[in-house]
Amino acid sequence: MSNELAFEDFLKVDIRAGTVVDAQPYPEARRPAIKLWVDFGGEIGVRKSSAQITDHYSPETLIGKQVMAVVNFPPRQIGKFMSEILVLGASDDEGRIVLLAPDHNVPNGSRMH
Repeated sequence: MSNELAFEDFLKVDIRAGTVVDAQPYPEARRPAIKLWVDFGGEIGVRKSSAQITDHYSPETLIGKQVMAVVNFPPRQIGKFMSEILVLGASDDEGRIVLLAPDHNVPNGSRMH
């Protein structure tokens, strides 16, 4: 377990639900990855990310999928691609990333509580 975190600090992390509207292979990445464009609705809009999720997902299977992501980290350069969000996932038994997502559809931009 990690160090304890003050609840006020946790509230600073803005985690929202969004829908993948585009996904493309990212062969230039050091490790296999997929470029994602995720729609968070009117206030935030579409943001992009690079994710190392090729073990369980292909670009075609991601379109229309809802995901959870941190939307208030500063943009980060990933190779030639600027990542604007951190899409959240957890490792399976073999260390492969499984995306975190709501188990029912929610409006894009819904904040995690």
